[in-house]
Amino acid sequence: MINIITIKKIAELANVSPGTVDRIIHNRGQAAQETVDKVNAIIEEFGYKRNILASNLALNKKFHFAVFLPKHENLEYWRSQTEGIEKAAAEFSKFGIVLDYFYYDYNAASFKESVKKVMSFECDGLLFAPIFHEDSVQFLNEYKKKNIPVVMIDSNISNNNEYAYVGQDAFQSGYLAGRLISFAVKNQRNILIFKITREIESTSVYLQRIKGFYSFFEDNNELTNFKFSEVTLKDSSVDELNLEMFSGISSIFVPNSRAYIAAQFLEQNNIKGIRIIGYDLLKENIEYLNKGVIDFLINQRPEDQGYMAIQYLYKKMVLKEDTEPTHYMPLEIILKENYSPVKK
Repeated sequence: MINIITIKKIAELANVSPGTVDRIIHNRGQAAQETVDKVNAIIEEFGYKRNILASNLALNKKFHFAVFLPKHENLEYWRSQTEGIEKAAAEFSKFGIVLDYFYYDYNAASFKESVKKVMSFECDGLLFAPIFHEDSVQFLNEYKKKNIPVVMIDSNISNNNEYAYVGQDAFQSGYLAGRLISFAVKNQRNILIFKITREIESTSVYLQRIKGFYSFFEDNNELTNFKFSEVTLKDSSVDELNLEMFSGISSIFVPNSRAYIAAQFLEQNNIKGIRIIGYDLLKENIEYLNKGVIDFLINQRPEDQGYMAIQYLYKKMVLKEDTEPTHYMPLEIILKENYSPVKK
């Protein structure tokens, strides 16, 4: 049995030329209806799948993907995302993949300025990191008029799978953090949610982690010996940290990559016995993990996120494959004992 039939074989069975079969398959030119029906019947019986990659290569077709990200020069997490994106770009470049980058600073004005450039850029697909929640929702509502595929990384702001997403389930990662903090508890525990951000009040992923964290304790209401407090600071205000903030605190949850800031303050003031849980394998976080000041880090595999986002667009646009729109990264729990540097 023939699983995938060639144009040449279809032509032989239909007693027509390969050129006629090609015109019918690609709907180019004229052919007698009797011939069209005969060719389509053979295709239906035996099956035919066009070699899309070969066709693209023959036509020297290019696929332009816009990459819309925060600037990463001094941000290790976003630098890792970009490394994954560039790795995929190098791998798929032979199939016509071309990336065009659009960066924005960590402020709303820069983001809005970059939005104008992205909106005016004609491309075949978009990779987007939606840091500013409300502005990002507004941007995507306008961008969907272009009717091209969008894949988000880091933060998922789509409520109905309207766009693809590669990253962690932020709510579940916060829920996991709550479970980790609850282990081995016998006495009264005071939990500090240490919210330290850049000049952004909040992001979707940040808020979802906090929501998931609280939800764990709501779902396990037998854990009545927990009390919660919150401290909110911006990066520019770290000098406002003081000993009173940590008085009586037994555990600290940092819902982003800044766990090292809390760890550094505790170490400098010789405060011990406070469990810290945070996110991301930044070198500063790893330093305090290895010292035993940070207890747990939840890893998001940023490089894999970047790579898989480009891979999604490649499969969607180049291979024309039906691809699962949501890919959640595993929730990796990193401790001092199981941390292993990634070899590049």
